Amino acid sequence: MRRAGILMPISSLPSPHGIGTMGAAAREFVDFLAAAGQSCWQILPVGPTSYGDSPYQSFSSFAGNPYFIDLDDLAEQGLLRREEYAGRNWGSDPEQVDYEALYENRYPVLRLACGRLEEREKEELDRFCREEADWLEDYALFMALKGKFGGASWQEWPRELRLREGPAMDRARAELAGEVRFWQGVQYLFFRQWRALKERAGRKGISVIGDLPIYAAGDSADVWADPEQFQLDGEGRPTQVAGCPPDGFSEDGQLWGNPLFDWERMERDGYAWWLRRLAFQFRICDILRLDHFRGFDAYYAIPAGDRTARNGHWEPGPGIGFFRRVREVLGRREIIAEDLGFLTPSVRRMLRQSGFPGMKVLQFAFDSRDKGSDYLPHCYPRRCVVYTGTHDNDTILGWMASAPRKDVSFAREYLRLNSREGYHWGMMRGAWASPADLAVMQMQDILGLGGEARMNTPSTLGDNWKWRALPGSYGEQTARRLYREMRVYQRLPRRMGKEKM
Repeated sequence: MRRAGILMPISSLPSPHGIGTMGAAAREFVDFLAAAGQSCWQILPVGPTSYGDSPYQSFSSFAGNPYFIDLDDLAEQGLLRREEYAGRNWGSDPEQVDYEALYENRYPVLRLACGRLEEREKEELDRFCREEADWLEDYALFMALKGKFGGASWQEWPRELRLREGPAMDRARAELAGEVRFWQGVQYLFFRQWRALKERAGRKGISVIGDLPIYAAGDSADVWADPEQFQLDGEGRPTQVAGCPPDGFSEDGQLWGNPLFDWERMERDGYAWWLRRLAFQFRICDILRLDHFRGFDAYYAIPAGDRTARNGHWEPGPGIGFFRRVREVLGRREIIAEDLGFLTPSVRRMLRQSGFPGMKVLQFAFDSRDKGSDYLPHCYPRRCVVYTGTHDNDTILGWMASAPRKDVSFAREYLRLNSREGYHWGMMRGAWASPADLAVMQMQDILGLGGEARMNTPSTLGDNWKWRALPGSYGEQTARRLYREMRVYQRLPRRMGKEKM
């Protein structure tokens, strides 16, 4: 079945309160997707972000981002008064997220809401805490302790808390009971709104594509609560960390710094931690993009403490046995394998054996030095997902303005691009026309935005994850145009598929 979707981070939705949320704009976006003949909404990871604001470095693999809780919906439910949040500083630029303003102003407002939640919905909150106890108790205590220690990484906490010694943990739970309850309340509010939004998408025939980073952040409840799953020493410090080796783009490689999994330990208990993580993700999304797929075949291990990735080496990952175990326990699930970059024969073999669709990125197709690129649409297998670009790429128009002239010329020739309609429409049609089962476009490209709307430039800090759509930037006219394209390229969902050409 041929399908299409749009990559639109929740943070990028229009909102008067500094960042996109799961409120009215999200509901309107679901309706827009349905009217535009789309089948999927792809989002970025929805976990609470840490230093650098990257959704790929989260305090938890399970928790939701407090910033995404819609304040107007809380006011409708009587948990807030509008004057308690309407006049606060949420940032001065409606096209950019101001994370500092959010950090300073969002939590005081959420504390007001959680205080009333305790009074009005205590039984429902208690039930949620019981149902989610296997991750929520550790996460809420982790966040309470971070607050106590001024936001410091758990690696810097006193030894007895760093290593979770029983008496110290009991004292912390008693001392910080109020803070723990606050963080539990925040998660209750997040998942109540998320559940309502996902149900609306389901009613409209829209599948949600989630995104799961392969690694957990070092400063996370995941690593603190389950240290035996990671390559740590007796003091809870990583012995090796994740990254990528030096290549033509970076002579020092990439030093991500995430603790590495102890795959041998995980295999002994049937990958129980990973199965719990994946099962949870499939509760909140329909399809899951699995980041850094090649890391399951082999991973790059860098000695902890190194300042570059130069001294790393490759270690074997769990391989296809891991995915067979996932299927055995969780059944057949829709997973997209992020298989970009240099792929060894063993990674390609693992992809074939898994049966997962891989990814194709159209911007990668037009290296003028390689006219035989398998990223060119005529080379695609049916079982793949095509993007013109991902969150790590420039927008189409940004790429057209900055890529080597020969590459741009090749793209114009191959796709027969027409400047009168806008090069972005021609490139998106190249993806929609391809054999790929699923074609996903960045919202910035549908809006025809330039490099100023790029979501992320890898290996940089300070100007990423900020783009936001302006109110009114898409609507019925855009939906009608997309619908026509979906009809032409036979990507209408089944609910619309019987309509005549």
